[in-house]
Amino acid sequence: MTDERATGHATFEGLGLRPELLQALTTLGYEEPTPIQQEAIPPLAEGRDLLGQAATGTGKTAAFSLPVLQRMTAHRTERPPVALVLVPTRELAVQVSEALHRYGRDLGARVLPVYGGAPIVRQLRSLESGVDVVVATPGRALDLLNRGALHLGEIATVVLDEADEMLDMGFAEDLEAILDETPEQRQTVLFSATMPRRLDALARRHLADPVRITIARETAQPGEAPRIRQTAYVVPRSAKPAALGRILDVEAPTAAIVFCRTREEVDSLTETLNGRGYRAEALHGGMSQEQRDRVMGRLRGGTADLLVATDVAARGLDIEQLTHVVNYDVPSAPESYVHRIGRVGRAGREGVAITLAEPREHRMLKTIERVAGAPITVEKVPTVADLRARRLDLTRGALRESLLTDDLDRFRVVVETLTDEFDLVEVALAAVKLAHEAAGPVDDDEEIPQVSFRPERDGGRAPAGRGGDRRPPARARSAGGAATRLFVGVGRDAGIRPGDLVGAITGETGLTGRDVGSIEIHQRFALVEVPESAADEVVQALRATMIKGRKAQIRRDRA
Repeated sequence: MTDERATGHATFEGLGLRPELLQALTTLGYEEPTPIQQEAIPPLAEGRDLLGQAATGTGKTAAFSLPVLQRMTAHRTERPPVALVLVPTRELAVQVSEALHRYGRDLGARVLPVYGGAPIVRQLRSLESGVDVVVATPGRALDLLNRGALHLGEIATVVLDEADEMLDMGFAEDLEAILDETPEQRQTVLFSATMPRRLDALARRHLADPVRITIARETAQPGEAPRIRQTAYVVPRSAKPAALGRILDVEAPTAAIVFCRTREEVDSLTETLNGRGYRAEALHGGMSQEQRDRVMGRLRGGTADLLVATDVAARGLDIEQLTHVVNYDVPSAPESYVHRIGRVGRAGREGVAITLAEPREHRMLKTIERVAGAPITVEKVPTVADLRARRLDLTRGALRESLLTDDLDRFRVVVETLTDEFDLVEVALAAVKLAHEAAGPVDDDEEIPQVSFRPERDGGRAPAGRGGDRRPPARARSAGGAATRLFVGVGRDAGIRPGDLVGAITGETGLTGRDVGSIEIHQRFALVEVPESAADEVVQALRATMIKGRKAQIRRDRA
């Protein structure tokens, strides 16, 4: 065993993990634990409750997965699960399940992901055969509980991963209902990137004397570059598509996610970026799971380099080669910003977070800067001259790499023939010109207006609404804005609660919980108020999704 005191580094052996897990970690190439794994694994392996605040990319999946497997009997044959991991999205359920399966292979761990949108019959069959760990989205877990298929009487550990996201998606009541079905003496683990007050209240109710851990994203050592370079550009709304294209041209990301507020904005911007020569793919709640999987396959396979997505569609995504995250609008909630930028700057690599802010959004950006705990540098949109200089830099870099690594001898005869007639420098200049133009013509010669933040005139309040979205925010209803009542064809008989409708609307559109008005739940239907300006979008979005696992008739109320 390695002596930690001698090396100065923690090891997985030093955390007391069982041989089967150490072998799996060695096989997977894991050499030493991350800070959150060092702090979380020992108390979790002892059975303590834990409240952890940690961003995506800090290694928290292994931090809770390894102790779950550590405490589990190897090669169990009993049918009911001993651990339950609740996550906000299908994608995260799949990722966590794959991790648990890889770590627990030598223990014979039976891991089952359960989520909406997948055939329930297969999940029912697996539960009937017996599983050790269930990784579930709250809606599907509750559905299986209500069917009597998921038995939680032997659960020793419950993990709530990305708990703040689950609350934002309207799962608070589902989480309470699920936790009530588990044994009182269970171990409860809660991980979250942010710690809003209502999440703290949930923790106080369900965690007993928890160990508290807060892990910031890995920061650079003094003198090193920051892991995430955070930049904002002040851009008038009308110039945003052109400004984004210019910024991406200068940044030249390996792979990037561009976050938009609405589906319409996602589709429009994807079309614009493809017209500019990027390989962009759209991802939003209006797409089927098959379409989403196809898009993610293209991004991970390198046949697409830009993903344009809404927050809800991108939840739980983990893309290894991601270098840039772009906020096409300033996020209305600082927590959203924290979640978004958590996808880059991992494993010591530099990541870049870019935000396009409108002149009136200075206060919102300052709030985000305070919550994120890192400065956001405000820069000017690159000019045409900047773009040309950057492209010359890229050409120079490509030529230098070729000179260092390629076998160029077969081209010597061309150079020697030409130098009989021309100066060697002139030959090199012509070759550089051809290489430069082959990378793509510089057809962007329109200067983008340079603007700055303007003073706020609303008594110091952050601007209402969603950062200049074309649709007026529904909060204007309090100032006389119109509201429309929608008919939703499911009600109490289907187990529908107000939180389910709010979660479906905010998850599939650009509205927030405050935009949704009064809700009436009847036996077989429900009525919900939304802003008149957003009614058609909500109808279209809800028709394309499931509410509590059911397709529902959605229309404007005729009453």
